[in-house]
Amino acid sequence: MKYKRILLKLSGEALMGKRDFGIDHDRLHTYASEIKEVVETGVEVAIVIGGGNIFRGVQSENSAIDRVQGDYMGMLATMINSMALQSALDGVGLYTRLLSAIKMEQIAEPFIRRRAVRHLEKGRVVIFGAGTGNPYFTTDTAASLRAIEIDANVILKGTRVDGIYSADPEKDTSAERYSTISFKEVMDKGLNVMDMTAFTLCHENKLPIIVFDMNKPGNLLEVIKGEEIGTLVN
Repeated sequence: MKYKRILLKLSGEALMGKRDFGIDHDRLHTYASEIKEVVETGVEVAIVIGGGNIFRGVQSENSAIDRVQGDYMGMLATMINSMALQSALDGVGLYTRLLSAIKMEQIAEPFIRRRAVRHLEKGRVVIFGAGTGNPYFTTDTAASLRAIEIDANVILKGTRVDGIYSADPEKDTSAERYSTISFKEVMDKGLNVMDMTAFTLCHENKLPIIVFDMNKPGNLLEVIKGEEIGTLVN
């Protein structure tokens, strides 16, 4: 395998499947099965998942909920998704640990870097919940930060599109897909890969990012093998 330790970033919306809200259990089971295939090759897997299928902190900007409170609500949404994913992974026979950036002792261990690394070394899938534990930071930033802390080889950003395009492929049929692109090119072209804080963290720490279609069966395993799936940012 090309990568020994990965951080998989999933959006909360990905868990909706064909639903308009919440969690699609068929999609959850599919993801768990795909992750199991990767773990069985000996690759160490950490996961960060968003909460947009339940609540986004930015939703509160034009409501009675202030931004900080809204962001904490979004962190709790990521914990709901993390618990659902943990249960699905347990169901396919994997050993898992859920680590939270906010203390929730009844349902998750507190995030401690050395503990997280030790879990990975023992072959457990580690899920990082509650973002960074701070308002004003997205789960993209949490994924970048955790990946750097655990010394991951790459961030795999699983989306519903098959890579990075010159424009939105759902709106512009002439949009060009990049197979590889540099951090500088992404910034110069103003392409939307991650929020700038997350992207800068990866750039400064020389951590490559692969954006790929997580919903195509087998793609995750192919990426791990080093196949040219999606777009590599390095």
